[in-house]
Amino acid sequence: MKKIYFLFFFLGLIHLVIAQNTKRVLAPVSDHYKSLQAISAVANPQRAWMDTVHYPPAEYGSSFVYMLVKPYYLSDAQVKTLSESVKFPANSSDQVRKELDYMLELQSKRTPEQIKRVEFLGDIGYWPSINMVPSHLSYEENLRNLFFEGSELMGENINAKNFPKMTRLLQGVMQDMRIMEFTIKYKLFRPRPYHLEPKLQPLTKINSPSFASGHTLWAFVQAFTWSEVVPEKRQDFIALAEEIRRSREIMGIHYPSDNEASREVSFAMLQYYLKNEAFQKDLKEAIAEWKTVSAKYIR
Repeated sequence: MKKIYFLFFFLGLIHLVIAQNTKRVLAPVSDHYKSLQAISAVANPQRAWMDTVHYPPAEYGSSFVYMLVKPYYLSDAQVKTLSESVKFPANSSDQVRKELDYMLELQSKRTPEQIKRVEFLGDIGYWPSINMVPSHLSYEENLRNLFFEGSELMGENINAKNFPKMTRLLQGVMQDMRIMEFTIKYKLFRPRPYHLEPKLQPLTKINSPSFASGHTLWAFVQAFTWSEVVPEKRQDFIALAEEIRRSREIMGIHYPSDNEASREVSFAMLQYYLKNEAFQKDLKEAIAEWKTVSAKYIR
């Protein structure tokens, strides 16, 4: 029995060392994001009317209440700093015009299979408020969505029931993520792409401002968190996050600049987390849990 215990301890220690020594670097901006960022982001007087367009107050949902919620691992000061670290290009800028043209091109090439996949991804979402009410009709679905990235890559047995320590870690980062998302959105009130380009036919419409992308923010903050627990799967998690962020552009509901800002903010959140004692404690417990039980469930 002592030998078995020692083996688990040793494996957990090795895993922790690997996770701690994995180089955490945000990949450089690439492909169309790189080319778009090279275009002027300042206002263009020739399209001055676009700078008068803001997200319509009549389309606000109830999501602004997350601005009143206390962060879990982050501090209020860190939320403020991060929310002020990003900004979007002027509506009338050459960059935004190019982004809209790019989205029109994506729209012209949408296939039925692509539409099915991006709409599926669009329905994924974890909401901390539902987590507080076990009798809520969407409670179980909410927990499934919390583990979407893990189950998508490693099977349906990677779930909240089988991994309670991982559940606590993900719930903490997702509470911070929602606060961050809506703090930025309701500071800047960026209109959605379809508010500026009438030729866009979005696959859905969202009742919150465009910047920054919530889906992309959770996709990357979860990918970075999962990568601390399962470092050997890091590239797979990042690839899934990349698919999720691109799906928002295919759907016609997010500018590429919304998504790139979310990727950058999520990585900055990770840097704060790695210096946070509560996060480190929960992370170590999640890693130990993973090493102990994952072999029974992972496909």
